[in-house]
Amino acid sequence: MRTIAFAALLLATAACTEAPPAGNDSNATAQAPDYDLAGQKAKLAVVEMQADTSFLTDEERQVVNLLIQASDIMSEIYRTQRDANWRQTRAAVEQQGDALALEMYDRNFGPWDELADLRRFDGEGAMPEGAGFYPTDLTRAEFDAYLAKNPGQKAALTSPYTVVVRDGDKLKAVPYSVAYREPLTRAADLLNRAAAITTNASLKKFLTLRAKAFLTDDYFESELAWMDLKDTPIEIAIGPYEVYTDRLYGQKTAFESFLTLKDPEESAALDKYKTQLRAMEANLPVEEKYKNFQRGFESPIAVAEQIRGGGDNVPGVQTIAFNLPNDERVREAKGAKKVILSNVLGAKYDRILAPMAPLVLVDDQAKRVVKKYMQLGTLFHELSHSLGPGSITVNGRKTTVSAALKDQASALEEAKADVMGAWNILFMMDKGEIPAAEKPQLFATYLAGTFRSMRFGTESAHGHGAAMQYGYLKDKGAFAWDEAAGRYRIDNAKFEAGLRDLLRDMIVLQGNGDYEGTKAFMAKWAVLDDPARRVIASMGSIPVDILPVYPDKV
Repeated sequence: MRTIAFAALLLATAACTEAPPAGNDSNATAQAPDYDLAGQKAKLAVVEMQADTSFLTDEERQVVNLLIQASDIMSEIYRTQRDANWRQTRAAVEQQGDALALEMYDRNFGPWDELADLRRFDGEGAMPEGAGFYPTDLTRAEFDAYLAKNPGQKAALTSPYTVVVRDGDKLKAVPYSVAYREPLTRAADLLNRAAAITTNASLKKFLTLRAKAFLTDDYFESELAWMDLKDTPIEIAIGPYEVYTDRLYGQKTAFESFLTLKDPEESAALDKYKTQLRAMEANLPVEEKYKNFQRGFESPIAVAEQIRGGGDNVPGVQTIAFNLPNDERVREAKGAKKVILSNVLGAKYDRILAPMAPLVLVDDQAKRVVKKYMQLGTLFHELSHSLGPGSITVNGRKTTVSAALKDQASALEEAKADVMGAWNILFMMDKGEIPAAEKPQLFATYLAGTFRSMRFGTESAHGHGAAMQYGYLKDKGAFAWDEAAGRYRIDNAKFEAGLRDLLRDMIVLQGNGDYEGTKAFMAKWAVLDDPARRVIASMGSIPVDILPVYPDKV
């Protein structure tokens, strides 16, 4: 899972009105008069990212440069995953002769603006819910009905590693290794070349196994090998991971890459918290049946500087941390690795979160928004993805939370990690690991970060989840609108109680695999009121996100 919400404290769209829920046709808003393409471009602050690479050996430099090329191939594949006909779509934009539209197309990997609830800026037409993973005319209802009538095909059609196509009146699953054979073959070759160069045994093993996985669609062994990377500054996650792009069924993984260089000292400073995972699980405010002690609790932590992104990691809001792999089998065997992208986080704090705080909170509380709790929030958000329900049983059938909640899974999971992350920081305060006197800083940074995420718009899993947190916590009295100040004022005691109650409700929904209950829960609370709209509208001069520019070679 990627962090783009509180724990990530990332940024989001500057959409000041409620976006249509996923599944609604947004054509009517695509050409709305308040939409300004030049203004949308300006919402991204271009930042030259200059990571320190001076310590790399010649061998490591060769490996990194090959992995930069492989990362770029992930972008090639992801363009097709967003829009199976992207070459024709891009050519049509280019023929219009509008340089700005073409630039924005390339930024967004398609004609749907990531920072405006996927509005199409080159003409009419909503982005298909299934993106390029399914036939563009396939509806969720039709897919559900087909799966019910053809249970023997369900595993292949809902696999994270297949594309669904029509075959007459039938649906057919095409493995990723077949659908994207040519670019995956090139990527595998680059990984094998890098593996041949490196003398680090763990990196060699991972790259070799991941190259094989590209051509076989079996990622399990390479995921285990990735968890075991050690004694190398090169930390790379590359392959099909997140399912955010699949808004139809929430199952298809998108290709991406995070190429980073690890900071051993910073990583060691935070690594102590992974030893508390079992205690955090035990401390969850739910019945024992909802607690999950089946997952592995190794969960290595890395603080790293990103030097290249690829695929799903490039367009739209930038990730500042990730928690991978998502495969429940790997999590049960080894846990999951948490990687914080320190240079991306720092740029976002300086350019966005810090100047946003006084627009959200009354003066005395705005000063409590601090970088320390941006980083701790990020870390504990990622740790929390490894806690709570994972593999579950629904109506006597074994499944996973993701499979049971389908298109609702991502937003609820991101919101859960936000809230559980804060809950676990409070737990560490109770244990004396973090100063309890800093609770006001935690809550202030949390609320400011939630507002940043709500700027994503509700087409984003993180933005939708943040809006739900806002509605629920405000109803609990965690914060209130101060009309005279035109800002919010936090009630620390009610904030803590509200986090507990919200976390309990979300874990129960996940543990029960309650799809309809989750839809109703999100619909009830993910609603922005007038004060929230006013605050978001006041942020026009603050960048929505950053556009990092990385060197092509180290």
